[in-house]
Amino acid sequence: MRVIICGAGQVGYGIAEKLASEKNDVSVIDTSAELIRNVRDSLDVRGFVGHGSHPEVLELAGAQQADMIIAVTLYDEVNMVACQVAHSLFNVPTKIARIRAQSYLRPHYMDLFSREHLPIDVIISPELEVGEMVMRRIALPGATDVVSFADGKIAMVAIECMEDCPVINTPLSQLSELFPDLLSTVMGVSRDGKLFVPHSADQLVAGDLAYVATSKDQVRRTLGLFGHEEKEATRIVIAGGGNIGLYVARTIENRKGRTKVKIIESGRERAVAIADELRRTVVLHGSALDHKLMMEADIGDADLMIALTNDDQVNILSSVLAKQLGCKANLALINNPTYHDFTSMLGIDAHVNPRTVTISRILQHVRRGRIRAVHSVQRGAAEIIEAEALETSPLVGPPLRDLDLPDGMRFGAIFRNGVLLKPDGSLRIKPKDRVVIFAMASAVKQVEQMFRVSIEFF
Repeated sequence: MRVIICGAGQVGYGIAEKLASEKNDVSVIDTSAELIRNVRDSLDVRGFVGHGSHPEVLELAGAQQADMIIAVTLYDEVNMVACQVAHSLFNVPTKIARIRAQSYLRPHYMDLFSREHLPIDVIISPELEVGEMVMRRIALPGATDVVSFADGKIAMVAIECMEDCPVINTPLSQLSELFPDLLSTVMGVSRDGKLFVPHSADQLVAGDLAYVATSKDQVRRTLGLFGHEEKEATRIVIAGGGNIGLYVARTIENRKGRTKVKIIESGRERAVAIADELRRTVVLHGSALDHKLMMEADIGDADLMIALTNDDQVNILSSVLAKQLGCKANLALINNPTYHDFTSMLGIDAHVNPRTVTISRILQHVRRGRIRAVHSVQRGAAEIIEAEALETSPLVGPPLRDLDLPDGMRFGAIFRNGVLLKPDGSLRIKPKDRVVIFAMASAVKQVEQMFRVSIEFF
């Protein structure tokens, strides 16, 4: 696949790194000569200095032969124009743009992005994606990662195995016998920093991070079996009143529950603006690192501190401070991947990485075949993929135990006619089944191939 990426920042670099490692033909465009030099030196891609919306730069990057353009520069308007130029002059089939400004994304303006106006096939809003991720984390305390599949009917939860976890030191194959009505499958395990796909005879141990596929209705029961009985937060303090913080507070308000929210915002004008927009949320002006202000926000009585400022260090330090002042749990927004390794040592319960969220959304459109959703885990070490099985797929027909599957792949759930089926050796996949799979990076290409539309399908 030939892909042009406009923007060599964290997201652009991450996508280029992923696609180049899979032997795609990748060109990266950015106005910064330094970023392009870094891309050329580090990755097997072509780099071009210039504006991604300029026709001559796109032509130089090979737009005539490109299958896809991914515009993720810092500027919404550049991303939109790059897609328009790629469509009008070079007829690039698939156009993806990152758009941050919420005014463009209001439902009654969405006709703007039709083929007759601005022909963008996929719009990605990091703020909305991260906001949704934060809301899922609030709803499921105890999970360090939560993603929905199959129109929200299947959940993937990453759960840390506690010392008192009832399912540790038990072969995975026995879990089905112990809990026959539990539609949960352990797909992947991270142990001592190493991610692997477990076999039926493997056992979980305390400290493992298990990636579990389960039905939406059994998520809380699954968390309980892994030793997590935390109650949903009803008193929340948010550090940062930017787009994500405002989205989270507004969403909580719209649900009309009993959850009380307070926002700490450092910018006076922004604090006034969001205070005018929100009805039941208390907005405090000042720094989330101010001990006195945190006490004023009643952080000691709070169930959850969510740090969503634009500064990773402020998010980390305010989360640590909140815990010291008595807050029960915390969740931090962290962009820099080098910080992820020591968050648990500092007492940070969970973190969200906008870069990972955005890359996951883009990958589901890059993946060929009937791929419906993709979630990247552990910095791209593995992917959780939802795909639709076609009649021509090699997965259709034989029992799962008889399939010739690549190493590093495990079935998590099968969704058929609105019903979740737990995968076992005797189950047969049927056409139109939606399959949730955990695949190590080395197996992704083979998994993708299983869901390709072959020529005899037509």
